[in-house]
Amino acid sequence: MLGSGKSAATSPREQKRKGAEKATDPIRKLGLLDNEDVRVMMQGCNMVKVRSSRWQKSRNLRLLDDGLTVWCESTKSSRKAKAQQTFAVTEVECVREGCQSEALRRLSGSVPESKCFTVVFRGARKSLDLLCPCEDDAQRWVRGIRTLKEHVADMTQKQKLDHWIRSYLRRADQNQDGKMSYDEVKRLLQMINIDLSEQYARCLFKRCDRSCDGRLDHIEIEEFCRELLRRPELDAVFRHYSSNGCVLATAELRDFLGDQGEDASLNHAQSLTLTYELNDWAQKNHFMTQNGFTMYMLSRENDVVNPDHARVYQDMSRPLAHYFISSSHNTYLTKDQVTSASSTEPYIRALNQGCRCVELDCWDGDKGEPVIYHGHTLTSKVPFKEVIETIVQYAFKASPYPLILSLENHCSVEQQAVMATHLRSILGSKLLTKPLSDQPPKDLPSPEELKGRILVKGKKLIPHLGQLGKGGSCTSFSSSSEDEPASGNKNTPKKDPAKVCSKLSPELSELVVYCRSVPFRGFENVSEKPSNEMSSFSESDALRLIKDSGKLFVRHNSRQLSRIYPSGQRLQSSNYDPQEMWNGGCQMVALNYQTSGEQMDLNQGRFLPNGRCGYVLKPGFLCSPTSDFNPEITGGGPGHIPTQLTIRIISAQQLPKINTEKASSIVDPQVWVEIHGVAIDNARDKTHRIDNNGFNPRWDCTLSFQLQVPELALVRFVVEDHDHTAKNDFVGQFTLPFISLRTGYRHVHLLKADGSSLSPATLFIHVKVTRKGVPVKTVSERLAIAKGKA
Repeated sequence: MLGSGKSAATSPREQKRKGAEKATDPIRKLGLLDNEDVRVMMQGCNMVKVRSSRWQKSRNLRLLDDGLTVWCESTKSSRKAKAQQTFAVTEVECVREGCQSEALRRLSGSVPESKCFTVVFRGARKSLDLLCPCEDDAQRWVRGIRTLKEHVADMTQKQKLDHWIRSYLRRADQNQDGKMSYDEVKRLLQMINIDLSEQYARCLFKRCDRSCDGRLDHIEIEEFCRELLRRPELDAVFRHYSSNGCVLATAELRDFLGDQGEDASLNHAQSLTLTYELNDWAQKNHFMTQNGFTMYMLSRENDVVNPDHARVYQDMSRPLAHYFISSSHNTYLTKDQVTSASSTEPYIRALNQGCRCVELDCWDGDKGEPVIYHGHTLTSKVPFKEVIETIVQYAFKASPYPLILSLENHCSVEQQAVMATHLRSILGSKLLTKPLSDQPPKDLPSPEELKGRILVKGKKLIPHLGQLGKGGSCTSFSSSSEDEPASGNKNTPKKDPAKVCSKLSPELSELVVYCRSVPFRGFENVSEKPSNEMSSFSESDALRLIKDSGKLFVRHNSRQLSRIYPSGQRLQSSNYDPQEMWNGGCQMVALNYQTSGEQMDLNQGRFLPNGRCGYVLKPGFLCSPTSDFNPEITGGGPGHIPTQLTIRIISAQQLPKINTEKASSIVDPQVWVEIHGVAIDNARDKTHRIDNNGFNPRWDCTLSFQLQVPELALVRFVVEDHDHTAKNDFVGQFTLPFISLRTGYRHVHLLKADGSSLSPATLFIHVKVTRKGVPVKTVSERLAIAKGKA
């Protein structure tokens, strides 16, 4: 450019070198530049995408320059196909080596297993079955994806933010020359969901364009992004505690920590300065600068969730009936209850989420091998043996505590015996086949005692209930979910139990130890019932018991296990409200895990604490056989601790664009805060909307809630894109138990609809908890209050 003072045009070789450096920059930032597997992924590989023996297409797969996105070649041009052309490493649930998926198993023997692998995604996206040219390529891609997943999981919020902005910078730089014109900057602003006024955008561009050539170079772009990412609301908090407005002395940082309800010792304040302060002079003199404070505020250490709850912190030596147990309904289904595919992969997704009770609908299959599917429907079938092989592989990856297999058994005696053989041979020593003690237990064993064991839930032979027949026993028909009509029609006339019997294999019966399915016969003589008997209830039956006999149901659930399942009318796999069932002390509140939405958000929130192990200790008032707690009448009784929760929604950061098809579309965000608990506590309130700003909207809106039974309450944050003409679009959410909520200034890391991270999108909030007008800062204080110690 004449008169610009710039050097002459670079040679093609130099341009190629700079392009290569630019491409590897994100990988360098991730610390993976020397990882050979990742480098091979970036070079790309021609593979075969497999759907069946007939449908096999050649596809080129390549890791893109951002180091986190894989591009998969496609010949389709539809919007949906284009969206499926790439996948982010963050969307991957797991990678399965060899021929483990349904499609690849059918090809087993005709393709080399060592050259195959399957990418299993979170949510409803179909898995990707791939056949590589050679074993080495398959191994490199499997290791590479796993390595990238681990690195993403370990990234700090600042690293996620830096990576996020760099990926958008590359996309906005249309001619890929490493410099940004004003038009490219405007394109960037649209991409990152911010609608700056023309005047402010031009002013900011000129301020950063120190070379005055109408283009921002690398250093000038960084300055522009720093200005965009400035957090005035964080700066205001910093200045409030800083005496000189420039740095926080150790004592000032300690004061801030005290107001946050955290360890307010000088030692803790000094350790935070050493961890988050990047300025050598400030660190040496025990000062924290504004940048260091921002780093700390964005860190996991300042998350809205109590970090102590990220590990198993509850007493795990109590009877099983004293815990809420993460449970799945019809786990094998990928979508609806009538026509969708049955697969082993939903078991992987559920188990990886910490689910501790999965369901298997078992029916007679061909060649003497039982299958799993939703009987009398068009759902596909998956071999029972393959499901058990998958379960044993993933049973204890997310949690070491007992896994319960809920068998809905429709098989003949012969195929039940086959089921028993598969359970014993595949699960081996993990399968519990006899009681832990010779003495009949008064209570069920604890999760700690059953660690690493797999329990079978099903019917058990009781000789006096039926006549022993050839090859099996005749037992009375149960009203549990194992025998619910496949059609879901609850209006069919009930048959006389004396006239209805089902054949049960002794081999399978032997495997039922602590979870024996029996019909519910009322609340009489509860203390005399064997602790290993449990019943299943439809959602409507459970709700009726909670509303009509709430106190008795709570007492029943203090000793016996109860499993709740969705109505048979929920053909689209929708879910009921699980909170109502938890209020009644029900342990196994089974949901359709494949269906995202509010109900699964609540489930994820309920099992967020205690190390996400799938077992959460119920409040004490739900564990006593003489409890007076009634979920329908909660004023002044057990668990009644009037508490005020005040949440100030200050701002949000980096909310994603919803309408990606329209470049000029910017979100108009508003935030809902919801309380889910006993009926009297249920409430929701919202902020006003902010027009055309998903990048850094600011509300400063205070919402207040009065809680009566805080130990059962869940707090849900929901961000929506306001729409004048239609239903608001979901942007992101986060749900957590009230007892895991931290007071003070906190960041809420939002999740997508499928429960995966919406990184780097956050809410910045301030939380205040008061009881009788007195602020309660720490979780330990709140727990002490809940237990009557304060």
